[in-house]
Amino acid sequence: MSGEKSNFYEFHVSDNSIDDTFVGIKSDGSKIRVCFPLGYSLGSNEESKKEDAKLLIKVLARFGSKVQNIFPQCHEKEIKHSKFPIHAYLNIMEDYLVRGYYMENKNIYASNQQGKINWHMTINKQNALPQDGTFFYLNFISKRSIFNSSGLITKINEYCVEESYKKIGWIFCPYIPKKSSIVFQEKEFIDLINKKLSQTSKDRDRKLFLSMRDMIKFIGREGENFKFYFGTNKFEYVWEKLIDNSFGIKNKSYYFPHTTWYLKKFRIHNQSALEPDTIMLSDKKVFILDAKYYKYGITGNPKDLPRSTSINKQITYGEFIATESKFKTLDKKSPIVFNAFIMPFDKCKNPFKTSDNMFYIGEARGDWKSFGINYERVQGILLDVKWLMNKAGNKSSKDICKLADFIEENSKISYI
Repeated sequence: MSGEKSNFYEFHVSDNSIDDTFVGIKSDGSKIRVCFPLGYSLGSNEESKKEDAKLLIKVLARFGSKVQNIFPQCHEKEIKHSKFPIHAYLNIMEDYLVRGYYMENKNIYASNQQGKINWHMTINKQNALPQDGTFFYLNFISKRSIFNSSGLITKINEYCVEESYKKIGWIFCPYIPKKSSIVFQEKEFIDLINKKLSQTSKDRDRKLFLSMRDMIKFIGREGENFKFYFGTNKFEYVWEKLIDNSFGIKNKSYYFPHTTWYLKKFRIHNQSALEPDTIMLSDKKVFILDAKYYKYGITGNPKDLPRSTSINKQITYGEFIATESKFKTLDKKSPIVFNAFIMPFDKCKNPFKTSDNMFYIGEARGDWKSFGINYERVQGILLDVKWLMNKAGNKSSKDICKLADFIEENSKISYI
């Protein structure tokens, strides 16, 4: 594989500039490019980079469902390639790595062979000898199953494995599968796969056949040297989901501040509310987290920090939760509320000379506020991108407590 790298694939970390926002896997028909998000720390060798690519696919697949409305996100010219069936390609490669090429069982029948006796064929084809009022057989016809490696379905599977390897399988497979000996014929392939689907009830085989069918149909539409992509030009949505699924509560809509128009003749309730990205709860305290996929953690340039509109919005969230009666305790006490921006950085390469997964950069304030109230001071927190992606949105009470304590402790620092 190493000899193919310059002609076949390359790894790249996006800088989130206007012309370099894509995160995912894409191909121009000849070369495949694996693009990582801003601040991602790529491995130092080819094998570790392949592990990074596996993680990238895992995260994008996790947060790429239609329900979450993240994919497809692409430039207008790329939309026609948005239906790339990556799950089919992954399923085919996974099945191949576990059990090799798919092979059918072929039943053979023979006399005096090991295997299960087929009494119907034995009675019809063998002579029974009488003895003491009964009959017995000297020879039995037995059934034995053997793998049929010359079948067409096996050859179609070989074609699909080779195709999967060319597009994404090289990330997972440590060796190059053999070259397929069959010529692509969409209708014939689909007809046979459909026949096999109607004849099997095994979940594992059905999953493989369905994936093969999806791949064949896609190649039939796009051609064998098609351009494709799996990913997004809007990784900020994935960044939000990563943070929300790692640290946030599910019913955050309870914390949304709503607004209403009151008019002379009637009143109209505005249906849209201000929606904070993440509400994190720890030790009876409320933490309002705003995920910002900004460059500051990479550049250290203040121009790459959240603007006034974002700061004011966070203060509004905090004031609503801290003063609204429904959030007060039984003894009429308001909750303690903290605010924070969460931005990406690379702990292995950054302008702050830190190797920690979390780094504190300072706080943002509204100049007309008193500075003494926690929620009026929005803390700036950097999180290591690779560390967060490895969590893949899985909550850990330990990590929640760690981030909460980190925000609270740093909010005690006094700045002029």
